[in-house]
Parts: sequence; structure tokens; C-alpha cells
Amino acid sequence: MHPRVLEVTERLVERSRKTRERYLAMMAAAASEGPQRGGLQCANFAHGVAGCNSTQDKQSLRLMNAANVAIVSAYNDMLSAHQPYEHFPEMIRQALREIGSVGQFAGGVPAMCDGVTQGEAGMEMSLASREVIAMSTAVALSHNMFDAALMLGICDKIVPGLMIGALRFGHLPTIFVPGGPMPSGIPNKEKAAVRQRYAEGKASREELLESEMKSYHSPGTCTFYGTANTNQVVMEIMGLHLPGSSFVNPYTPLRDALTREAAQQVTRLTHQAGNYTPLCQVVDEKSIVNSVVALNATGGSTNHTLHIPAFARAAGIQLTWQDMADLSEVVPTLAKVYPNGQADVNHFHACGGVPFMVRTLLDAGLLHEDVHTVVGKGLRRYIQEPFLDGDKLVWRDGPAQSLDETILRPAERPFSPEGGLRVLEGNLGRGVTKISAVAPEHRVVEAPARVFIDQSELAAAFKAGELERDFIAVVRFQGPKANGMPELHKLTPFLGVLQDRGYKVALVTDGRMSGASGKVPAAIHVCPEALDGGPLALVRDGDIIRVDGETGELRALVDPAEWATRQPAIRPEDMGIGCGRELFAFMRASFSTAEQGASAFTESLEALK
Repeated sequence: MHPRVLEVTERLVERSRKTRERYLAMMAAAASEGPQRGGLQCANFAHGVAGCNSTQDKQSLRLMNAANVAIVSAYNDMLSAHQPYEHFPEMIRQALREIGSVGQFAGGVPAMCDGVTQGEAGMEMSLASREVIAMSTAVALSHNMFDAALMLGICDKIVPGLMIGALRFGHLPTIFVPGGPMPSGIPNKEKAAVRQRYAEGKASREELLESEMKSYHSPGTCTFYGTANTNQVVMEIMGLHLPGSSFVNPYTPLRDALTREAAQQVTRLTHQAGNYTPLCQVVDEKSIVNSVVALNATGGSTNHTLHIPAFARAAGIQLTWQDMADLSEVVPTLAKVYPNGQADVNHFHACGGVPFMVRTLLDAGLLHEDVHTVVGKGLRRYIQEPFLDGDKLVWRDGPAQSLDETILRPAERPFSPEGGLRVLEGNLGRGVTKISAVAPEHRVVEAPARVFIDQSELAAAFKAGELERDFIAVVRFQGPKANGMPELHKLTPFLGVLQDRGYKVALVTDGRMSGASGKVPAAIHVCPEALDGGPLALVRDGDIIRVDGETGELRALVDPAEWATRQPAIRPEDMGIGCGRELFAFMRASFSTAEQGASAFTESLEALK
């Protein structure tokens, strides 16, 4: 093992010792030697089985040697990624009946599409939806009828929310069931070019719409490497998916076979099967470190600097940004998938995908091999990929070499010797940046500040021709407490155009960028946020700011005496109102800092110490 990986793991274990011990004790107390439904009162049990459509299922649930599997789904038609889930529950139930077990749809969780809500008021509910999903998962599993669980979710806040909720029922064996990406549409380079031309007024809205619909064109996950697809890589490398299952397209025989196998495999992890492997055993300090290694090796979404610490805490594990950045220094960048390259996830999967990446990272000593997974002990099982042999699902070793080194490379020939995730720190606070898609000549920017309250102000200034110069956009009051920390995805085309015109530009914000953000340097998730007394509230137009992605400096070059006398700006009163946003005010007030996961649960989970 690489000494840095061991060092980070050891300090994570030590830092988390008390909270992890308390968490595992809670899970042990919640577990039972036999089916939990066996301890229910007769009336409770009768309620629990009354909705079963199959007499066979009711009879099976009366027999304590059958496993009852909870199905928790984020299905809706608004998310192309989740549309295929409409058909999964019955497929799962039938697969379970074939082996004498039962599946019950335990509950649905909300799932909003960030692609639909980007730049709209609804995006301010996006991060908060993660907490709602976690609570909805807990409600679904609260019936105490289940021996195992299947989590059906893919996209941005949905997988982390399912994880947080499922980990509070970590005594249950649990498998995450992906749905797969849509087939490839138009090339990502072409899509990005149309967006930039539209931002400059050189393409019509009809041209833009046609381009977007050719890109997002069918059921399945969007094919760029944003937060949704980063979720899939993270779940697979943590051993929570079946091996090689993340990027098999929906509505294919192989996808359906994998779904049926996930249903049957989770029953093999129950007490009844004699191979009890609960979720709390699979998710430990080593698997959390593996998830961060995967994030860095693929240039994954910056949203995971919020999500991985948040769900790690749900398992009693105290992960920090510094842990993530220290791993990034030694984990090479192995993948170039849009926005870090021109390929999409279908191309990534075809040239070797997750199985090849696991192989090369294991061989380089950068992943913990001795972990529990949903298919047994040891991560080496995940170098295999699934195939159909007639009607039978089989696994074979994946490729030992990448089939296209412009997309995916071995650890000994990386695109970069590091992962590109950096912690930025200075008198403006503490944030993160991802430099894997930023050209070396753009990684250090020192320029006057231009302060904005939101994306629309910057867009208006761009269209008015006010930004034709070097500047650093400071977009504040976008943190979790201020307005729910929406993604600022609409900034990308404008800043990208200005960078292409030769100006030095960067972004500094207490908000988030999309998982699809790329070539423009950005200091994001800056905390303390402006609403919480953070120094971004002190910045004025014209202040010289330095964003240094190489050294990690984030600083306003203002005389300290003047800086000390400044009064903070005040947040506009009308923020967070309308489109249902006011319903989340109580949650925003309880959000932790971004480094603690921007979570409403941090305080209650910290009580485990």
C-alpha cells in the first residue's frame, strides 16, 4: 500500500474511533439473529403483509426462513436516469420469488433533476433534498419488517441521501442498484460549443434547444462525468454495486439480468443465508478512503467534497477536506471524461471502465483490497465485468490494458500524477478547487474583484459588455444557510467565453458549481459562508484577489488595517422565498459548514461522540 493512503486511513481511524465505536454498537443493538418481523405483534405483522398482491408472498413472510427485501426507490419520470426504475420493482419481486424470498416496495423518496432546475428557484432546494431523501429512506425502513434492502437511485443528491438514510439502518445488508447511462448523443465538444455560441448571442435558441435534445435524448443517466456518474463510480469502488454494473445501458438484457441478480444476491448476505454482511460492515474507514481515491483518479464531481464527508459521518467516520486533498496529492488522474475530456461515460466503460481502474489502482497500492463488499471479502472481485452466456449472467476478468489511453490510462502512465483536488485557504476563508480540467496557465489568477449576489447579476453584466477584462467573480450569499447552496452552473458558459477571449478570470463563491464544471478556475464551497460572518461579505468591487490553484492560496490583497474596519454586506431580504423555498428555512438554519458536508444532521450525529 502507498504510505500516504495508509497514513490517511490510520488518522481517519483514530479521529473516528469514538463515533465509529458508538455507531457500530447501535447497529449491533438493532440487529437480530432471525428475521425482525418475527418479533412483531400479530396485528403489526398483519398490517405489514396485507398489501402483498401474491398469496405466495404472504405465506413466505409467515415462514421465518424467507428473506424480506425492502425496495426503496427514487423513481420518477422527471429524471431520465430514474425513468427505467418504473419497471424494477416487479422484476425484483419476481427474482426474489424464484428463490423463495419476498420483495416489498418499502417507500419512494423524492428525486429532483438538477438539469431541469439549473439556474431556477427550484435549484435552491436541491442540496436540502438530500436530507429529505435520507429522512424518507429512514421512514421507509422504519417498519422493522425487513432482512435486507435494495436502494434504487443514481443522480446527484439522491445516492448520498439514500446512503445517509440506509446507514442509520446499517444492520441491514444493502445493495445499491444502478439503472445505467443513456446511449451516447452528440459529441460533448459540439454541445459545449453551441452553449458558448449561445452565450455570445451567435446561436439561436432553436439551435441551442436542438443541441441539448440531441445530447439528453433518452432514458438513462446523462453521459457526462458529473455528480450522477461520479456517484456510480464511488458506489462500485466501495463495493456497494455488483461488479461492473455501473455503466450498463438501461432496457438491455444485461441490465435486467444485473437487476435480478442484485435482488437475489442481497438475500445471500442475510442471517438466514449464514453469510451476514450488513451495510455497516461494508462502509468503513477503508471503503471511505477508497471512495476518495476513486473520486480523485477520475476527476470526479466537486459535489462529493460535500457528500462523502456527509455520508461518512452517518457511519461514524470523521472525514475532512484535508484527508481528501492529501490523497489527491498521490492519486494520479487516470480518466479524461467530459468535462475533463471529450469522451463520455459510455466510451469510458467501453475502453475498460471501472474494472480496469480498480485493477490498476489496486496494483499501484492506492486502494484497500481487504474490504467487505456485497459480493464477498476483497475488492479484487471488482476487476471483473458481467456478461450474458446465453441466459446466464457470468463474470469474467476485465481488460488488463485500457483499450483507449486517450480516455483511460494505467496508474504508471497517468494524465497527471495527482488527482487535482485542492484545499484553498487564506483571509477569504477555506474552500476547495478542482484543477484537473483547468489548463496550467489558468490555475493562478490575480485580478480585481467584481461582486455579485447571484448568477443572474453576472449574466446581465456579461450581456451589457461590462466584463471584457481580467476579473475575479465573487458570488456570495450562495452558501447552505443563505439559500440552500444551489449549483452555479449558468456561470460556466459566460466565464468560459471570457477565458477563451484571453482574459484572466476565476470564480470565488460560498456556493457550489455543477459536477460538470471544468476549465475555469473556481474556489467553491468557501466557508464560513457570507451569511455566517464569512469574509466574502467584506469583499468590495476592485479588491485584488489571488486564487492560486498551485499553492492553495485564497486571499484578498487588501491592507489588513482597512480589512479589519470593514462592515459585512447584508444579504438581500427576498432570498429563499417562493417556489416552496420558504418550507426549507428551518433546514437551512441548521446546515453545517460545507466542510462538514453542509448537512442538517451534523449536530445530531456529532452527539454520538
